[in-house]
Amino acid sequence: MTDLERGASNSHVEHEAAGEVAAEPRSANGPLRTLIATVGVALFFMAIGAQLVRLALMGLGDSSISMSETVAQSFARPDIVDRNGRLLATDVEAYSLFADPARVIDRDEVIEKLALVFNDLDRTSLRKDLSDRTRRFVWVRRGLSPRVAQAVHDLGLPGLDFRRELRRAYPGGKLAGHLIGYVNIDNKGVSGIERYVDDVVGVESVQGATLAERPPVRLSIDIGVQHAVEAELQEAMKLYEAKGAAAIVMDVNSGEVLASASLPGVDPAFPNTSLEPGNLDKIAGSTFELGSVFKTLTVAMAIDAALVTPDTIVDVRKELSAGGFTIKDLHPLRRPLSVAEIFLHSSNVGAAMLAMQAGPQRFRDFLRQMQVLDPMRTEAGPIAPPQLPQRWGDIETMTIAYGHGIAVAPLQFAAAAASVVNGGRKVTPTFVKRPADSGVAVIPLIDTATSAKMRDLMRRNVAERVGTGKRAEVAGYQVGGKTGTAEMPGVGGYREKSVISSFLAAFPMDNPRYLVFVMIFEPQGTKASSGEVLASLNAAPTAGRVIGRVGPLLGILPTQAAAAGAPSVAFDARSGAKYETR
Repeated sequence: MTDLERGASNSHVEHEAAGEVAAEPRSANGPLRTLIATVGVALFFMAIGAQLVRLALMGLGDSSISMSETVAQSFARPDIVDRNGRLLATDVEAYSLFADPARVIDRDEVIEKLALVFNDLDRTSLRKDLSDRTRRFVWVRRGLSPRVAQAVHDLGLPGLDFRRELRRAYPGGKLAGHLIGYVNIDNKGVSGIERYVDDVVGVESVQGATLAERPPVRLSIDIGVQHAVEAELQEAMKLYEAKGAAAIVMDVNSGEVLASASLPGVDPAFPNTSLEPGNLDKIAGSTFELGSVFKTLTVAMAIDAALVTPDTIVDVRKELSAGGFTIKDLHPLRRPLSVAEIFLHSSNVGAAMLAMQAGPQRFRDFLRQMQVLDPMRTEAGPIAPPQLPQRWGDIETMTIAYGHGIAVAPLQFAAAAASVVNGGRKVTPTFVKRPADSGVAVIPLIDTATSAKMRDLMRRNVAERVGTGKRAEVAGYQVGGKTGTAEMPGVGGYREKSVISSFLAAFPMDNPRYLVFVMIFEPQGTKASSGEVLASLNAAPTAGRVIGRVGPLLGILPTQAAAAGAPSVAFDARSGAKYETR
């Protein structure tokens, strides 16, 4: 190899070595650039993720509200049945219509078509709800029947849907409507026995249409007796052209109410009807001046205090003056009367004199002992409290003696009257069936002898011709009772032609088991009542018809003598003669 070639080869080797040394810094810069790019992309996506989280958190409040709107709380309720297990109230599955405003395409079309199904649709309110696109849930109508739900479904409107919920159903319609009460839109009890179910028995909070597993609530009411009573009251309102009527059937020993009727009635499925003035519950939700039926307590007081006996003679010939008013008898006999005759002839003067013989304090204490003056409540809620005079002096004592100047709920008075005929034992009214071995304490209110004497007077008032209650007689049932005709208060005083006619009855009087209290509000003098509005001509015969219908339903059959057609013999205290009451 020549020197020239050897020099060229060395030069080539040197250049290659130099090239390798020069290439090393270029290889180190590539990974650095890659690392920088990767970090940049990661930071970019982290920024996007942070922004998404921030936006999500900003909208969380609205999201929660939307979800809470779609979850409607309802309550599953136990059935309500009568004393024999017959259904009065139950839960059923119903459809509830809602809208998703974000999915509604044409709100005006939705409103117009729904108005064809719901005549009372509030268009303004619904248009406002559907206009809020941020909402995802709006109730349109709850508790629809399958037929109505199908009609809405057939409209084919986008944005509408249904949920299944529980709704209360009342198979009897208006039957015992005041007593049963009603529930609100969420199936929660508001009044009556329905409120008692919530407060005492218990309900279950549910989502959807899950039925309750609790046993039914068994009432003391008998559907058959209730129906018979309401039917007779309806007939009485027609016969006497009355504005209203009410009645109670009560077990005088247990206090169980077998029927509680107040007409005009209300349907628990339509609770707004119960708020109308004429539809208020007249049995436990209202108070009235009851008139002469109150003499039952006055005479019982005088006898129990040993002030008189049924044979004691009282001079009732002179009218009494009270606060500028005159107390007189409707049909004065113008002779002294025995206490028994005061009761049979319903003497206002005689009752006032008996009360005054006891004195205001003693009379008042007796009425409080008989549970007439203090507030009372039942499972259906508090009874309307008694309306008492602010001052209780001689004048008030005389007027209260014959049922004016004091207003009490009929149910509260009935409980006191039950004690008068059951041997003198305290009675606490109840709408819930009590077990046979409930062990209710026996609390005496009056002497058993007093009760026996009052039973005799009440029986004579129906069985004897002079008695004001003779038209309440039912062959074979030994009915006893007392009439009452009370003028209703109005502006400036009492309204003479507007009265409450009532009849307090019990049967059978040899061993009373049931009390019947009938009231007719503002009856007119019709042909059926011989042109009069007196209780002896309308309330008494109505009570007799009620007893004739409910007696067999309660297991009490007419006595054998009456069933065989034999006459029932009674004694006329005035003439001393016996006569047939058949």
